Amino acid sequence: MSRAALLVLADGRFPAGGHAHSGGAEAAVKAGRISGAVSLGEFCRGRLHTAGLTAAGLSAAAALGIDPVALDRAADARTPSPALRIAARKLGRQLLRAARATWPSAELDALGREFPKGAHQPVVLGLAARAAGLGTVDAAYCAAYESVSGPASATVRLLSLDPFDATRVLARLAPEVDRVADRAVEAARKAVGDGVDALPARSAPLLEIGAEAHAGWPVRLFAS
Repeated sequence: MSRAALLVLADGRFPAGGHAHSGGAEAAVKAGRISGAVSLGEFCRGRLHTAGLTAAGLSAAAALGIDPVALDRAADARTPSPALRIAARKLGRQLLRAARATWPSAELDALGREFPKGAHQPVVLGLAARAAGLGTVDAAYCAAYESVSGPASATVRLLSLDPFDATRVLARLAPEVDRVADRAVEAARKAVGDGVDALPARSAPLLEIGAEAHAGWPVRLFAS
């Protein structure tokens, strides 16, 4: 295993399409729920412990080798918003393209055949980590970190927030990212024997509502 592969996979410059998505931050900014560094921290903390934990569990399970078709159905069940389902599959399709070019894998090829329009991004992320020779905890960390780094980066553009302030938000959340990753791995290991229902299913109603509203905007900076 090359732990450096985790740096490649988690790098914001990895061509997986994440830069075009705000993780709900654009809708939250318009609604006034994010107005600066303090409220960004609150938003990211909430997202980490809901959508982030759910995504980390799915990614960890995929990295463990649990059936990706079952995991994709589980991801659908955990994503009530049609707009978020569409966004997750678009991101999954782009991530799969990048991962197959970077770490060729029969499992990634099979996933592409099974989901020609894209599987949910956390499922693809877990298989990409597996193809890169990374472990379950690496996949969980990558998903958990993405759940907060995306909104933080987007807010720099949306509010002209000082990048130092956005980075400080991420640094202060680091211990919580650790805990979320650990919980995701524990749940994924349980799911090996108990099935995908053992994976986290934390809800975030404001993210879902915001995504549906955002999808109908005539002008927007980010795709989601």
